[in-house]
Amino acid sequence: MEWKIGFIGFGTVGQGFAEILLEKKEMLKEMFGINYKVVAISDMLKGSVYNPDGLDIKKVLEMVKEGKKLDEYPDGVKGLDALATIRETNSNLIVEVTYTDVKTGEPALTHVRTALQEGKNVISTNKGPPVKAVKDLMKLAEENNVFYGFEGVVLAGTPVFNLLEYCLAGNTIREVKGIVNGTTNYILTRMEEGMSYDDALRKAQELGYAEADPTGDVEGWDALGKIVILSNVIFDANLRWEDVPREGITNITLEDIKSAKDEGKRWKLIASAGLNEDGKFYAKVGPEKLPLSDPLAGVSDATNALTFITDELGSVTIVGPGAGRRETGFSLLIDLINLNRKMG
Repeated sequence: MEWKIGFIGFGTVGQGFAEILLEKKEMLKEMFGINYKVVAISDMLKGSVYNPDGLDIKKVLEMVKEGKKLDEYPDGVKGLDALATIRETNSNLIVEVTYTDVKTGEPALTHVRTALQEGKNVISTNKGPPVKAVKDLMKLAEENNVFYGFEGVVLAGTPVFNLLEYCLAGNTIREVKGIVNGTTNYILTRMEEGMSYDDALRKAQELGYAEADPTGDVEGWDALGKIVILSNVIFDANLRWEDVPREGITNITLEDIKSAKDEGKRWKLIASAGLNEDGKFYAKVGPEKLPLSDPLAGVSDATNALTFITDELGSVTIVGPGAGRRETGFSLLIDLINLNRKMG
């Protein structure tokens, strides 16, 4: 099968994935039998273009880097909005990478749901839709015999759901806990070196780890969305984001950092979920003092990590990047490869 790709959103992550597709086209064909062409792109700021015979993705990337609109592409249909691009093009794979409000899931939730209803496969790095309705969307995909991949919503390109589906298959997962926000981990790392919270945050902003408004990171909202997704996928929990206790790192002081160090411990913002000793499910986000023997305690800077507590293997920890243009784009590549394995 030839995958006819339609991009909904073409910002940093979308362009990163497009670059990977361009560079690895021959490898994807030779190693995985993947044939593709990009037929449509629709972006709220950059405009849109559709050509059923395929777009020159190298030319598109060059145009975008020069600050040109997609409407300036030399041929093709222009002016299609996101929903029209999903419904009215010959795409059979939608890459949903728009900017989305994680609390409402929109506009990505409508994009994903519409594509699945139209019988189109979807791969996405958007947290919004799975936070709000992951089980409904997975069911909708199954009912329409299409694929919904969202590997990148928790740790970008570092594997989570594929690790669970393939490498940890046969295990019962009793608990999952981890560092799922690189910004807060970077700030805590710098504070342990003696930098004040304000200076560490400012440095994180300079490096692009933190937004101008860092609330989503430092108050734990980003980690909250990710533990909701993990809870609902792994434990079938039916959680909403408002069900989970949440605390960020803004109240942690240099004195707290020093005190933990004196105890042989280290502060980390931990998102966790699982079954407690009496068999009841729990999920939470908040700062924890971890003993230095804990693998998560050794994860520094903007790196992320997740520990899975299993019945057969005990604790399994995966460590890797949780953000980045190419890193998140790579998660879409993994979803494409899995799509081709299952549906190609």
